[in-house]
Amino acid sequence: MAECSRRSLLTGAFRGQSGAMRPPWSRADVAFTAVCTRCDACIQACETGIVIRGAGGFPAVDFHRGECTFCYACAESCAEALFVARDSLPWRYQAAVGAHCLAENRIECRSCEDACPERAIRFRPTRAGVARPQIVPERCSACGACAAGCPVFAIEFKEL
Repeated sequence: MAECSRRSLLTGAFRGQSGAMRPPWSRADVAFTAVCTRCDACIQACETGIVIRGAGGFPAVDFHRGECTFCYACAESCAEALFVARDSLPWRYQAAVGAHCLAENRIECRSCEDACPERAIRFRPTRAGVARPQIVPERCSACGACAAGCPVFAIEFKEL
């Protein structure tokens, strides 16, 4: 049986998944954290400033700061073998609307729809009068523009 620290036991890190969203084109979380030296090269290379120091000093994505332009600068700046080729999928996430969304609570808001460059968020009319958001999965690139534009941080990203 592998050694397990008290911190990893209490935070759930012993399972091998941190729950953090890593930069695009990152390898699986376990492989990423095993090899990452936490040098901050990818953080400094990010043109939109969304790659930040996350838990344990490992790079993580924070869409409240902006959106990903898929420039690949984070991957190119890394000296380690942490990223896959640019011609593969950048990541396997999709946007989801959380329960505290203003429109879900009958308050007119379409900030996420306005911010989405892919037009992956549509609003469906309801009998209550306030249209509700709906994600179009095949259009969502998980760039984070919708999350950056949401005034109540109701957009979440779920791993596919």
